[in-house]
Amino acid sequence: MTRHYCPTCRYPLDTCLCAHVQPIYPQTQLLILQHPSEVEHKKNSVRVLSLVVPDTQVYVGETQDDFAVLQSELARCDKPIYLVYPSQQSVSVETQPIPADCVLLLIDGTWRKAFKILQLNPWLAQYPAVHLAEGYESRYKIRKSSRSDSLSTQEASAYMLSALDAGLDIQPLIEVFELMVDLRIKAMPPDVQLRYLTSK
Repeated sequence: MTRHYCPTCRYPLDTCLCAHVQPIYPQTQLLILQHPSEVEHKKNSVRVLSLVVPDTQVYVGETQDDFAVLQSELARCDKPIYLVYPSQQSVSVETQPIPADCVLLLIDGTWRKAFKILQLNPWLAQYPAVHLAEGYESRYKIRKSSRSDSLSTQEASAYMLSALDAGLDIQPLIEVFELMVDLRIKAMPPDVQLRYLTSK
């Protein structure tokens, strides 16, 4: 049987999120480098992020050529630019005097694919790297990760925005994300649902 999809959120009609989206407009500009495999992934959190934060810009690709337009736009940018990626060189965003009116570059993909994008795009190294402090717990229980500290791109964006601007209400991001996860679980067969509902 053919499934019908919402033209706005692009989720199946029985899991449509549009009525629950409350847009927010942070000072921070979010630019997402998205791996091509994530574009049509049914558990893609960037799709939801872009609904709640309409100014989010998504660039799909892997190589430098794929991100040529993004590089040109960043070269003309007059705001501080930071790469969100945990590494030995990155610093905690909570402990740095970073202005809310800045640009955050986030890589959307599995850890392996995000690392590949980083390796194929050495130009990203020109931007200071930042990460979130420890203690954030992911609600992304419908998608497994090889790392225990993994957050979805939407969760990482929400917590980054909150760290940069304590006065910003990020609940619209968190609430619609949790709803998306719950609806995805409810759409699963009962035996599969049980697996997720009882998991820690």
